[in-house]
Amino acid sequence: MIKMNKKVVYPYIPNSTNAARSTLIKSLEITSAEDVFSAIPSHLRLDRPLNLPGPILSEYHLEKHVNEILDNNQTANDLVSFLGSGCYQHFIPVVCDEISHRNEFLTAYSGKSYEDHGRYQALFEYQSMMAELLNMDVVNLPTYDGLQASASAMRMAANITGRKQILVGSAIHPEKSSKFVEYNGKSLDIVYLPFDDQSGELDMTALRASLSKETAAIYLESPNFFGVIETKLKEISALAHRFEAIVIVNTDPISLGVLVPPADLGADITCGDIQSLGIHMQFGGGQAGFMATRNDPKYVLEFPNRIYGLVPTVTPGESGFGEVAFDRTSFVGRENGKEWVGTMANLWAITAGVYLSLMGPQGMRDVGELIESNVRYAILRLSKVPGIKIQFGESNHFREIVLDFSKAKKTVEQINRELLKKNIMGGYDISGKFEGFDNHAVYCFTEVQNKETIDALEKALREVLA
Repeated sequence: MIKMNKKVVYPYIPNSTNAARSTLIKSLEITSAEDVFSAIPSHLRLDRPLNLPGPILSEYHLEKHVNEILDNNQTANDLVSFLGSGCYQHFIPVVCDEISHRNEFLTAYSGKSYEDHGRYQALFEYQSMMAELLNMDVVNLPTYDGLQASASAMRMAANITGRKQILVGSAIHPEKSSKFVEYNGKSLDIVYLPFDDQSGELDMTALRASLSKETAAIYLESPNFFGVIETKLKEISALAHRFEAIVIVNTDPISLGVLVPPADLGADITCGDIQSLGIHMQFGGGQAGFMATRNDPKYVLEFPNRIYGLVPTVTPGESGFGEVAFDRTSFVGRENGKEWVGTMANLWAITAGVYLSLMGPQGMRDVGELIESNVRYAILRLSKVPGIKIQFGESNHFREIVLDFSKAKKTVEQINRELLKKNIMGGYDISGKFEGFDNHAVYCFTEVQNKETIDALEKALREVLA
């Protein structure tokens, strides 16, 4: 009979042994592991052990324990969801999952161009279709998410112009502001421009007053956080270019079946997230950012991560795949690269490529028109509910609208709790996140909605607000 020692827990991380830790501490020239975390303020650090159960050594019981926890979740598959604000419920063709789960692609890390032809072609096709959709020449492989793409685009503009000031339209997700500063540190001077109170678009008077020879770029989003489409992009671009500033526009590619690409309206850099292109909502894991420019070396050489291109081979008329200016990346330059990047989002590029190839130009137009139709129907129906006002109701919207509950007798938090009881996930509460927007919420309508679900939302809101 074998006697088990219950004190032995086999570690998943072999370098956690005392000897390994001591060697690492010595090589870093620090006195203890605590020195590594000294930059984190004390009020943000937990000064007690985590409240965790004891180790579960059986794989069966561990899986059972985790599944019991997961079963407490309610997802958009269980509810009718009108929550968006950065991560969206769109229809996912089954082929997207079938292709992205193939063993050839499932590991995101790519090999070399001479051996990994399938992955290189899949990623090149993604770049090509995105370039056609965006009407740009060069599209990179994805960054970690759209936020990183936006922050990287700002850094690109600063490097190209030799200036530090970035003018940012403030109709962005409230959490982005701190992330922009966190990502770029003190290297950039970020100045936020107000949006117009009536339209939700960028305040043109504030833009004219802020642009100068110190401005590296103007950054704005269209559709913006409120779902409002910026209709003055051409004028904004012309104003920025007078001061030789770069125009960065964040957009969602799923809107470009019905909206003019920002590049056609003067944008120099287009960026955003590709989550809407066939990628599931995955508790924060389904995001991937894109950046696109024209084929200008001063822009191309500032891209932080990999770009694949076609190159001729020794056989006449034959082409292969190659890295574009690979030396600028951290894969070669390491700490001297433009930024530190990895390949974790490459799988999403392949998935988005499958989605775009399935949809084609007509499919992208169809889904865009369906989303616009749902948004317009929602505005018409919800504007009739007592206690609700459509913020920026006269503006052009795509996918999202802002509902003003300031005349209602309940808060957005209370309304959302009541909606959950009716199996409806309400909008994103922006109370206190924008001046004058107390008791407001952003509601999202994609192609998965229809007349019945919007009518059900109207009925539920009437009952909740009665």
